[in-house]
Amino acid sequence: MPSINTAKVALVIGASRGIGRQIAIDLAKEGYAVVVAAKSTTTEPELARLSPFPPDPNSPQSTITTVAREITLAGGEATAIPVDTTNYSSIQQLAYSRLDVLVYNSGAIWWGPVATTPMKRFQLMQRVNVEGLYGAVQEALPHLKEEGASGREGDRRRRIIVVCPPIYSRFFRGKTAYAVGKVGMSVLVKGLGMDFAREGVVEKGLAIGGLWPAVAIESAATGQFTRKDPSFARDLRKPTIFSDAVLALLKAPAAVVNGQLELDEDFLRKQVGVTDFSKYAVVPGSEPRRIMPVELPDLTVKEQDDEGMRADSSKL
Repeated sequence: MPSINTAKVALVIGASRGIGRQIAIDLAKEGYAVVVAAKSTTTEPELARLSPFPPDPNSPQSTITTVAREITLAGGEATAIPVDTTNYSSIQQLAYSRLDVLVYNSGAIWWGPVATTPMKRFQLMQRVNVEGLYGAVQEALPHLKEEGASGREGDRRRRIIVVCPPIYSRFFRGKTAYAVGKVGMSVLVKGLGMDFAREGVVEKGLAIGGLWPAVAIESAATGQFTRKDPSFARDLRKPTIFSDAVLALLKAPAAVVNGQLELDEDFLRKQVGVTDFSKYAVVPGSEPRRIMPVELPDLTVKEQDDEGMRADSSKL
């Protein structure tokens, strides 16, 4: 693990390829010591035989070992630690000397209706997606709640960033089993954000936010479509747009981020002022199709502040 004296430490879970790899690399460029975590690793003999290096970032050859090596070769600080997010004891082995940022990008996917989603697939998605996130948050919270010298946000901005979608009904269609877990992750973002607000830690720099792509991103998951139809690449963006949005979430005030479910393009537009997204297109000159709604529902109700009698089972 990075030294406790390191200025800033970020843990990226699900960082072996695609979006997670890009986030880890860009956090290192921002001065973070990065803990690169996922299941896949590369042995030293295998690493020596890899050609070219770095490997295709969306291929099985891209692992936490290769990502950490990419970072260190570029002058950054990185540590690769294997983790199985279906196993809480594995998550508990991610011991922290200090933690400023947790990015949870680990995910299992099975797109299909309930009738064609086997129980084993459903269980795997819940364990990797929502249970893995919950375990990671439980372990990280004590370290993230450690304050800076004066307890002001400027001393130490701490963030939990979850790759999860905004909540709206169309998302459930045709992939209900997958949506159960992903929206469960979004509920955690909303609920923990409310806890943070009530505890008064947002003013001290701690926040949780969700982030999701507005346009499909080049990855191992979308690669199955481009292999069948190469023209599909015209509807893809590079993972750098998502990583740029993550950095923007880190730099934004905690109150702006906390409990919010953001889309990468929309957050960059409103928070950073980006208007030209052409550099993110996988195919130069193309205009990738937006897959997310332009307007999303407001989840609040008129009785939002009327909680009735709140109960805490841990104190009953």
